[in-house]
Amino acid sequence: MSEAALQFAEDDRIGRVASVDTSRVAIDVTNSVLLTRIGIGQLVAIRGATEREFLISMTERVTRSVREELPDLEDAGDDAVLLAAVPTDLIQAVLIGTFRTIEGAKANTFKRGADSFPQIDRDCFVIEGANLQRFMGILGAGFAPDERLKLGTFVADRSADAIASGDKFFQRHAAILGSTGSGKSWAVALILERAAKLRFPNIIVFDMHGEYSPLADKAAGGFARRFRIAGPGDLEKPGDDVLFLPYWLLNRDEMLSMILDRSDQNAPNQASRFTLHVRTLKGQTLDNQKREAVKKTFTVDSPIPYDIKQLIQLLDTDNTAKGVGKTGPVKGEWEDKLTRFLSRLEAKLDDRRYGFMFVPPVQAMTYDWLADQVLKLLSSDGGLGIKIIDFSEVPADVLPVVTGTLARLLYDVQFWMNPTTRTPVTLLCDEAHLYLPVRDDADAVQRQALGSFERIAKEGRKYGFSLLVVSQRPSDVSRTILSQCNNFLALRLTNETDQGVIKRLMPDSLAGLTSILPLLDTGEALLLGDAVLLPTRIKLDIPKIPPNSATRDFWKEWGTLQPQEEAIKVAIEHLRSQARI
Repeated sequence: MSEAALQFAEDDRIGRVASVDTSRVAIDVTNSVLLTRIGIGQLVAIRGATEREFLISMTERVTRSVREELPDLEDAGDDAVLLAAVPTDLIQAVLIGTFRTIEGAKANTFKRGADSFPQIDRDCFVIEGANLQRFMGILGAGFAPDERLKLGTFVADRSADAIASGDKFFQRHAAILGSTGSGKSWAVALILERAAKLRFPNIIVFDMHGEYSPLADKAAGGFARRFRIAGPGDLEKPGDDVLFLPYWLLNRDEMLSMILDRSDQNAPNQASRFTLHVRTLKGQTLDNQKREAVKKTFTVDSPIPYDIKQLIQLLDTDNTAKGVGKTGPVKGEWEDKLTRFLSRLEAKLDDRRYGFMFVPPVQAMTYDWLADQVLKLLSSDGGLGIKIIDFSEVPADVLPVVTGTLARLLYDVQFWMNPTTRTPVTLLCDEAHLYLPVRDDADAVQRQALGSFERIAKEGRKYGFSLLVVSQRPSDVSRTILSQCNNFLALRLTNETDQGVIKRLMPDSLAGLTSILPLLDTGEALLLGDAVLLPTRIKLDIPKIPPNSATRDFWKEWGTLQPQEEAIKVAIEHLRSQARI
């Protein structure tokens, strides 16, 4: 029989239970010497209903107060009776789980939640030293070998690995949150590195600044495949790594959010004619492709190619056509009502920054092109299941609709896939505050993206589609999306508003843990959620291939590096051409 992981001596006893409520316990300290070693986050074991059971709690407050008492007459002496100062030490701890040395056929088990409440005067013991090492060791032992996700080590015991359930971490949505410079990008690179060791991982990274490109460098041991959203310089001769998102992939609302001015009094007419003509043109494509079955059930939102120049011609005809009256031509039903709509549409077509959408290559206008593109992103061929999509050249004003369109497209494919052939997919949304803002602060374009991502957050788990949200400003990220995340890797957060967001997302019993967020060292994090048995502070492992996100040493570099005039001139030409030629 295995020996008990928790073995306490009299010197480990810190005190007795003084009071209990539904989630917290107050401990009357009797060992004042031991109290000096207690810190916030220290684990304390409370004797349970049997000798084989301990309720595990985490300290969140340690206090000492002094009261004056009359001494015993024997101690007072012959002089006048004096008042004696007597210290009163208390610990407030939050209940987090139950440990049993024996449970059926199993030994040394730990589960979240308390099966019973501590009883008054029960002994309480500090978990430290060998007891702490053994206890930390069993936390990850409960996960099957193919489920284990190693993230680092416990700060409380650097010899014990911090293991999370990889299944629960990804299937129930997760968030990595921390101020700039706290180690978010390294945490992302570490998780991707761990996932890449699996046979068929399927993670799609939305990389806003191109910082994860080293992970795709095969010469340096890279394990990912990298794509770029096409920039103005890619329109003539796009490479194999360039992605286009043709306008015909956008549904009606996404397209109109970019073009339609809702304040225009003719906006309803413009939306109506746009919808009619797009549906007609998509129907013509299906006729040409002899797709009779699809023609019977398709909608205006179906991703079917059509020629946008024909759309402009049809809208222009509406805008200029005269009506026929009794005495001759009269003003047409749609005449001059589509002028501003056409101007905005043509302006988008002429802007090369939007070339990835409105100037797709010829092959992107074929019926079978979509399947080939989605296969690049949803397959794990050749072991390259980690896909990094670089959005750094996408204009900021259209970034939300681009990310939203791509996310919706991938989710819709997963939704319509046969459940027996469906494999899990995770979208890693880097810098999520840029395109997933709080709904009250979102404009029409951003709301379209929000709708797609919020749908995934609410329904994705049922279809094997999850989100991993990464942000340095959680207070600026959609509340709906964060509220659906069941796992959090919270790194250092110095802003009180951001700390408040994390606090509101946690159960009331664990909210006190957020007070440590501004004190975390770089690379340290609080790991909380369904993926771990014990909410705890961990030190993240360093990834083998770091991302391009290292903080520059301003003072040192100002003392050693001179700005290169030729590089500045080249950058100006890149700015003018909107391409890194």
